Amino acid sequence: MPAHIPANSLTDILFEQANHFVGLYDVAQGWFTQVNPAGYQLLGYPSAQAFYHDPVRALRSRQLPPEEWARLCEEVLQTGRQEVEAELSRLSGSSFWARLELHSFTHEGKPHLVVRITDTDHLRATERRLSQSVGRFEAVFAHATIGIIVCNRQGDIVLANEKAQELFDYPTGALLGQRIDLLVPDAMSHRHERLRESFNANPQVRAMGHNRDLQARRRDGSVFPVEVSLSYFHLEDELFVVSYVIDITFKKEAERELIDQRQRVERLNAELEQKVTDRTHALMTTLAQLEKRTEELGQALRAEQELGELKSRFVSMASHEFRTPLTAVLTSTALIEKYPGTDQQDKRVKHLQRIRASVNHLNDILEEFLSVGRIEEGRIEARPVELNLGQLLHETIADVQGLRKAGQTIVPELNCPAPVYLDPSLLRKILVNLLSNALKYSGEGSLVRVRAQCQGSQVLIQVQDQGVGISPEDQQHLFERFFRARNVANVPGTGLGLYIIAKYLELMNGTISLQSEVGVGTTVTITIPL
Repeated sequence: MPAHIPANSLTDILFEQANHFVGLYDVAQGWFTQVNPAGYQLLGYPSAQAFYHDPVRALRSRQLPPEEWARLCEEVLQTGRQEVEAELSRLSGSSFWARLELHSFTHEGKPHLVVRITDTDHLRATERRLSQSVGRFEAVFAHATIGIIVCNRQGDIVLANEKAQELFDYPTGALLGQRIDLLVPDAMSHRHERLRESFNANPQVRAMGHNRDLQARRRDGSVFPVEVSLSYFHLEDELFVVSYVIDITFKKEAERELIDQRQRVERLNAELEQKVTDRTHALMTTLAQLEKRTEELGQALRAEQELGELKSRFVSMASHEFRTPLTAVLTSTALIEKYPGTDQQDKRVKHLQRIRASVNHLNDILEEFLSVGRIEEGRIEARPVELNLGQLLHETIADVQGLRKAGQTIVPELNCPAPVYLDPSLLRKILVNLLSNALKYSGEGSLVRVRAQCQGSQVLIQVQDQGVGISPEDQQHLFERFFRARNVANVPGTGLGLYIIAKYLELMNGTISLQSEVGVGTTVTITIPL
C-alpha cells in the first residue's frame, strides 16, 4: 500500500542529509518536483532548477527508455516498491551504473514516487577485480606443477589440486575430507601428528624435514621421496595450513648416480694427483726459487737503473747549475781585492751584489732539492684557509718583478671577486714557479698573461707566455725529476719546478695541463677544486 510520509520529516532526512540521489517524482506531471543537492550533482546538473527544467524530462538510460520507465512506475504504484539496475548518463554524456529504488506514496491525493539512485560503479569494479582474482587463483591452484594440499587445524583436507591427486594416485575429489595423516607413512604417523600440533601452535612459512629425508604414501601404500614446504593463512579466524609437495624420486636417483660417479672419479684423481705431486714437487720448488730470484734481480736492476739515471741527471744539472754561480762568486771575490780604495766603493758594491745574487741562486736550488725531499717523505700537506685570490695574485706578481727582462710585462686578469678556500702557501709557490718559468724562457719585450677565474666549485688559473715553447717529444717528460727540454739546455734551471708544482697540486686535489708550440709560446693551466 502507498505510504503517507510527512513533508517536514522527508525534507530533513532525505533531501538535506542524503549523500546520494533522492528525488520526489510526480507521476501525473511525469517528472521530478524535488531533488536533493547530491542528486542533481550526481547527474551532472549545475543546480536543482536546471534539473527541474530539463527539456528531456527523463532519466538518460538505455535500459530505461520512456516506455520502460512508465511501466516501472506503474509497477511501483501497484506494489509500493521496486528496485532495478541501470546504466545512467550524466548531462555531460559520461555514464555510470546505478541502483534505482522506487517507493510510492500519495501527497495531496496525487500519486508520487520517492526515487533513490546510488552509484554502483565502484562496487561493480570491486566485484570484477574480485572475480578476476578468484579466477587467477583457481587457474594457478588447479594447474600448478607441484602438489598443493590445504588442511584445516584438525588436519582435514579441504582443498587438493590435480597434481596432488596425481602424485598420491587418488581420483578427482577423493582426497577432500580425508585426514592429512593418510598421506604419511605408518612409521612417521605419530611423529607427524606432534609436528602438526606444533605448527598449529606457532605457524610460520618454512620447509619440512630439515637435514633429513621425507617420504609420502600413495593410495596403494607405496612410499616415494618428497620435498614439502609449509605455509598458512587465516580465514574468518580459522587457521588453514598449505602444503606444497614435490616428488623428488628422479632427483634422488640422479643424486645416487652422481655420488657413485664422484667416488669413482675421486679414486682415480687421488691416484693421479699422488703421481703428479711426487713428480712435480721438486720442479715446483725449483721454479719458485727461480721466480723469486728473477723478481729480486729485476727489482734490483730497475732500482739501479732509476738510481743511475737520477744520479746522471743530478750530476749533469749540479755541474752546470753550481758552476756558474760559484765562478761568479770567485771572480767577484778576486776583483773586490783589486779595489781597496774608498773611491772604488761602487765597484765593490757591484761585485758584492753579484755574490749575493749567486748565493741566492744557490739557495733557491738547494730549496728545490729540500722541497722534493719533504714531498716524497710526506712532510708537506695542504692547509686551506679563506683567502683573497686577487690580493695573493698581485703580491705574487710583485715578488717576481725583479726577474723581468728588459721590456717584459706581466698582465693579470682576475674574475673571482669572492674569497676562496685554498692553501695560500702552496698556491703562492705554484704561481711563483710558473711566472718565473714564463719570464725565464721568454725574450725581452714579451708579454706574460695571468688569468684567474672561479668556475662553479673550482678555480682555473692560466699562465701564458711568448717564449721558446716546448716540443711535443719533450712535453711528455716535463713532470719528471731533473728533466729539461732540449731547446733550453743552456738556460739555468734544475728541472724540478714542474715536478714540484704537480706534487703540490696533488696535495690540493688539483690538475695541471700544458699547451705549447716551439717558437710561439706556452700556456699552463691549473685547476683546483674549492
